[in-house]
Amino acid sequence: MDIYLREHLEICMAARKEVHFFDNEDNFANGNPDYSEYHRFFKPKKTHKLLGESTPVYMYWNESPKRIFEYNPKMKLIIILRNPIERAYSHWNMERSRGADSLSFSEAVSSEEERCRAALPYQHRLFSYIDRGHYIDQLRTIWKYFPKQNVLVLRNEDLKQHPKDTLNKVADFLEVAHFNDIENKDIHSRPYVSQIDVKERTFLKSIFEAGIRELEAELQWDCSDWLE
Repeated sequence: MDIYLREHLEICMAARKEVHFFDNEDNFANGNPDYSEYHRFFKPKKTHKLLGESTPVYMYWNESPKRIFEYNPKMKLIIILRNPIERAYSHWNMERSRGADSLSFSEAVSSEEERCRAALPYQHRLFSYIDRGHYIDQLRTIWKYFPKQNVLVLRNEDLKQHPKDTLNKVADFLEVAHFNDIENKDIHSRPYVSQIDVKERTFLKSIFEAGIRELEAELQWDCSDWLE
């Protein structure tokens, strides 16, 4: 989504993707965050009506929604959800390829809870392959602070398969002009060192199915493809 938003003439996106301001504990350690450090990432032009940034971990980081609300209670949030099974495997593949995780995928997910204790009282940024996929819990935290009309939740699959319709839904939500000359973009894809096997997929289905069903009921979605 970030790369599409950067091409819109009315939207000023931050100088880099993943600013990591609202999930940085050092920024809030004394209870008086220096927002000037945040503002330096934005260089709006006269044509820009909105400022925006894309840091996916904000959804997962427990304190981020509250901090964002305290910064601007009128903020509009766009959330792109991916099949949590595929997301978990992709996350592990990224950490594995970067040399951050030496375990196999099966070993990583079976030992996730134990490994993530090392980060308490915070969440673990690297090894939270399963935990980050519990979307409904994260959305409910966000909805505690922001009204649902200020939170647009989309499926990653829809963005890939129907980019024009999905992006124009985003434009309507942000109250800006519709996007022009949309081309499907496959960004940040990595070759997998292996493919998720049937046993691993079945294990993750058993973990995520209840949450996916709750998500379907809450958002009136059909996510049956996530459980195939």
